[in-house]
Amino acid sequence: MATSSRDWKANVDSIRKVLIGDWNPIGSQVPEDEYDSYIPTLYLLMQVGENVETLARYLESVETKWMGLAARPEVNQRVATTLLDLMK
Repeated sequence: MATSSRDWKANVDSIRKVLIGDWNPIGSQVPEDEYDSYIPTLYLLMQVGENVETLARYLESVETKWMGLAARPEVNQRVATTLLDLMK
């Protein structure tokens, strides 16, 4: 995943696919843009080289504090790893 600004749309699309396909804490069919509000923070964390644990903690805070759902540490770790793999 390239980090230049000209690739922003491709990067957003890639992150969106991971959030919808692999993360999806709501657990049902959701609109394609359901999790778009979390993409800017995730993308920034990815660009500055944060680690899996930091991304997983962010995803967990979204689930628990913002959505009021139960934490899913294993899912968040896996998704964070997948997201960081996009940077390679």
